[in-house]
Amino acid sequence: MTGFAKNINKKKEVDIVNDVLEECILAYPVSSFVISLYKQYMQRGSLSKKQLEGLHSKASKIENIQQSKLATLEAIIKKMPTRNKSELPENKPMFEKDENVGEIITTILAKYPQHKRVLFLSSKYENNDLLSTTEVDELKKFEKLLK
Repeated sequence: MTGFAKNINKKKEVDIVNDVLEECILAYPVSSFVISLYKQYMQRGSLSKKQLEGLHSKASKIENIQQSKLATLEAIIKKMPTRNKSELPENKPMFEKDENVGEIITTILAKYPQHKRVLFLSSKYENNDLLSTTEVDELKKFEKLLK
């Protein structure tokens, strides 16, 4: 058997999306939307659900298009999964300030407003920098010395 005989016996698959695209191009030759869909379909071999929905709405405006092609296109669209984007989570700060540390800093600075180490830690605290555990322990030690 030659290669030619093999090709005759093969059934040609019906490509409804391509048929509808070609009919839309004939009906709307200057539509950039239809042309871009056609180019994407030729490159990738498929279209997204939203693109197919747009194609269906454009094709349904053509007067002499076969209703069976539109129904098949609609069935293809319904068979595709609907991808919904989940809502964005609520914005939360990366970390929350420890209110106890803030109170300790204010009490120390109320009594010793020129204390350089506490002023440094206070600026770190106000700039939302994390205070290490040793720095927090140091503040607690200063607070104990005040009492």
